[in-house]
Amino acid sequence: MHFWWKLQVLFCRYTQVHRGQCHTPVHVKLRCFFQRQLHHHRMPKNVEIKAKARNVIRLHQVASELSSSQDRQILKQEDTFFKCENGRLKLRVIKNKDKLAELIFYKRADSAGPKTSEFQVSHVSAPEELKLTLGEALGIIGEVRKTRSLYLVGQTRIHIDEVDGLGDFIELEVVMEPSQSFEEGQTIANTLMDKLGVHKDDLVTGAYMDLILQKTK
Repeated sequence: MHFWWKLQVLFCRYTQVHRGQCHTPVHVKLRCFFQRQLHHHRMPKNVEIKAKARNVIRLHQVASELSSSQDRQILKQEDTFFKCENGRLKLRVIKNKDKLAELIFYKRADSAGPKTSEFQVSHVSAPEELKLTLGEALGIIGEVRKTRSLYLVGQTRIHIDEVDGLGDFIELEVVMEPSQSFEEGQTIANTLMDKLGVHKDDLVTGAYMDLILQKTK
């Protein structure tokens, strides 16, 4: 049975809980499910960095020169983060793409510099209903709204982000092949950092959600 199909089965069980047809809370089911899958399912991986953007205009210029397509995609994204013990779980809605939506689960170390991110993505057809379901089942941490410029350079996604309430950032996501090592991805990320003029002092840890929560404390 497919990984995310199983997850949607658990979403259905949430409805049953409220109808009195099941007595096991869905958050318990979700927690146990993720724990089992992390042991038995090999997730895709990226090598990633995130940094504060010093000169956005220059970043766009260099990213455009490096990109084989020379074109960028503009994505207006709204991410809702849910409580999740085994990693991070967010529902992403892309507002300017006919409300394209994805449920994304990922595990990534909160450290500066290139790091591995393991992830699973499931396309969502009813994001508002899913948001309500997961909000009731797990609890909502908060939301992140941003305008993302996406450039593709080889196997790397360059994100230049304008994040509401935080400012401008750049992300690199090196999409790894199963046969590639972390060191290979790290080399690709470091090379692009040099070309883009990303300084090590500008590297940040955690997700945008973490930075927003820190700012509001």
